[in-house]
Amino acid sequence: MKRVVLIPVLLLVLVLAGCRLGGDGEVVLGGACAGQVATGITPDSVKVGGIYPLSGPASAYAVVAQGVRAHFEHVNAQGGVDGRRIEFVVRDDAYQPARALEQARRLVLHDRVFALFQTLGTPSTAAVREFAGRRGVPQVFVATGATQWGADGEHPWTIGFQPSYTAEARVYARHLARERPGARVAVLYQNDDFGRDLLEAFRAAVRGTEVSIVATRAYEVTDPNVQGQLANLAASGADVLLNVSTPKFAAQALAADAAMTDWNPLHIVNGVAASPAVLKAVGVAKVQGVVTAGFQKDPGAPEWADDPGVRTYLAAMARHVPEADPRSQQVVFGWAAAQAFVRVLERMPCPSREGVRQAMRSLTEVEIDMLLPGITLSTGPGDGFPIEAMRLARFEGERWVPFGKVIDTRS
Repeated sequence: MKRVVLIPVLLLVLVLAGCRLGGDGEVVLGGACAGQVATGITPDSVKVGGIYPLSGPASAYAVVAQGVRAHFEHVNAQGGVDGRRIEFVVRDDAYQPARALEQARRLVLHDRVFALFQTLGTPSTAAVREFAGRRGVPQVFVATGATQWGADGEHPWTIGFQPSYTAEARVYARHLARERPGARVAVLYQNDDFGRDLLEAFRAAVRGTEVSIVATRAYEVTDPNVQGQLANLAASGADVLLNVSTPKFAAQALAADAAMTDWNPLHIVNGVAASPAVLKAVGVAKVQGVVTAGFQKDPGAPEWADDPGVRTYLAAMARHVPEADPRSQQVVFGWAAAQAFVRVLERMPCPSREGVRQAMRSLTEVEIDMLLPGITLSTGPGDGFPIEAMRLARFEGERWVPFGKVIDTRS
């Protein structure tokens, strides 16, 4: 009986708001935004879905959702986005692509979210992309640097956030070509789209230089450890080790490298595993001098102690997600991506999924508080890469210390 009564009431509300129900139950706008889909957004709220590995081999990335939640709660405490409170619904895919697709279907068809904000990991994002595109659901600022998110013009509903693995590879290649000409590089990489993308990008970036790749070894996410791979790479005699791994395996590789006293390569760890917590788990004395490339501020670094953006971040983390480690680069990443998503919502020409798609692909030097100075978000026709600049850093003491200048890889 309640259902019979509610359906006419809902239809009346939609009519008064200038909307109608589409054939598949989607809310469709009228007026100047006629035909655009507004499921999941009202004048008072916007429902957003995120998919993260809260369990499984990549569960270290679960804390990204903490940073996201803290920023959304911070925005809600200030009145929301144009008066709309953000409702953030998180689902666990355990780093399994099939499960990611299942959770995406649940978020879109059952929870009726307005947009998917972040799927984490290249395999999971790839598994969801076709579904999101068919349904016309924005898949915004996915948490993976795969080059395809920015280069593929056939999937306009999906876009990345962090610098692409191609951009990151170029930074390492440029550094080695300038500072270590003739470097012999051994590469450990995860045997999936993520690992192969960065490896191939690095291979292309060193082509034509005196830097050479002398050995590569892959690991599977189901492997118990990477000690065997490290032993094989050490036998190559390389003087540089490029560690293309997720946190669990990156820590194992760092520990194995430190244990091999007769092999002392320059150890480069990719940005997705460069959280200080990963290195501290190995022992700070064992990881001094390790190099990475980043694009975010370190909220624990003294140079940012009086930075307004960092101070806002730390206060909001303490208030809204006190259980989180605010110094974690994964948490910072979540906060920064969430702020970028809010900027997209503020720029929608219509309060619709189509409005999100247009806004996220027409950004011009948008500033985000927790990005390094000189790094902004820009997208446009033929450019689906929001961030394309990074800065090298070296692990000294208990933190990353930046060196050199911000490198814009567009050039």
